[in-house]
Amino acid sequence: MVIESAWSTSAAPQSLHRRILFVGEAVTLAHVVRPVVLAQALDLACYEVVLACDNRYLKLFGQLPLAWRPIETIPTVKFLDNLARGWPVYDLDTLRRYVRADLVLLEAVKPDVVVGDFRISLGVSARVAGVPYFTITNAYWSPYSRLPFPLPEHPMIPVFGVGLSQALFNLARPAVFALHTLPLNRVRREYGLPSLGYDLRTIYTDADQTLYADIPDFIPTAPLPPHHHWLGPVLWSPAMELPDWWETLPSDRPIIYVALGSSGENVRALPVILRGLAELPVTVIAATAGQSLGIEPPKNAYVADFLPGVAAAARSHLVVCNGGSLATQQALAAGVPVLGIAGNMDQHLNMLCLEQAGVGVRLRVGRLIAGEVRTAAQRLLDDTGYRQEAGRLRQVINAWDTGRVFVEKLVWV
Repeated sequence: MVIESAWSTSAAPQSLHRRILFVGEAVTLAHVVRPVVLAQALDLACYEVVLACDNRYLKLFGQLPLAWRPIETIPTVKFLDNLARGWPVYDLDTLRRYVRADLVLLEAVKPDVVVGDFRISLGVSARVAGVPYFTITNAYWSPYSRLPFPLPEHPMIPVFGVGLSQALFNLARPAVFALHTLPLNRVRREYGLPSLGYDLRTIYTDADQTLYADIPDFIPTAPLPPHHHWLGPVLWSPAMELPDWWETLPSDRPIIYVALGSSGENVRALPVILRGLAELPVTVIAATAGQSLGIEPPKNAYVADFLPGVAAAARSHLVVCNGGSLATQQALAAGVPVLGIAGNMDQHLNMLCLEQAGVGVRLRVGRLIAGEVRTAAQRLLDDTGYRQEAGRLRQVINAWDTGRVFVEKLVWV
């Protein structure tokens, strides 16, 4: 049975040239945001657009003129817990179930192209169904990336310290990455597809066309093969009513925008950050992601459940976030440096890029103390080099037309 949400258009365009299926793996918001933003870049007179995802983030997008189909995504808590423990994100049974669900979806929609964001099972199902497959990812996960791998938060850090733990991680990483590839390679064999090898980065980027939601100025890579492309930044924040204090913020002090998301570690870190910023001559605007703050906000802090990230970054002098690409791209598009409170590997990799570009500082969420936050924030505010480099990247980012690039790649498939 076809299930469509109220997003569906009441009358389809008379001349539909191609049907595009977007699949967002809703383990984090970014993996749904990017398909939605790219879908909105398409001319509905030329394309019929279908979005498939779990419904956990749909309310943030309001009414969109897209057909929607539900598809299972593992709980975000399970995803984050697997990351924290260093376990494969998807086990064998989950990937088998995903592939079966994908095949049902592809048969029902019959797309000309399927575009996935972290839905790695599409590397099997799209090939079995004979549908051209695009994947959206970040270039720091590319097999062609020249970045080292920083150690994410791990239980051995309190025991051995960061330095020794990083050295041990460097030795173990190839084997750990290989372990993460086994479930998908097993499913590929079951469907008669060859192994992708034992580099996790190949698993994450395998597609007929691989689109990096980044700019080449930012992430060092070796020369890319013809089917790997720089897509550009994907900028988005939810439309919402602004808090009562938005128009009355003090104008005599720098503004720091703080938004960490809703994971358990981030909820615990937010009060630490606010305490660290409380003694600085700044105004803090903070989003709690609907979680209880657990403390009385400091006098210099204005707090709301959610804030429009693009607008908040644009009026700020510094953005404090979890280091994810969605938040950091909002900051850099506004020419604002970033203090990233990183936890998982994705966040550490992204913040490593910001550090190397001279536009950010990375702290570890598992070892966070208020004094460390205060020192890092003061450094980012006082050193004009950070803001100058962020301003340069702002010009580069704003020169990109990500939607146009995406449409150009579709035309040639």
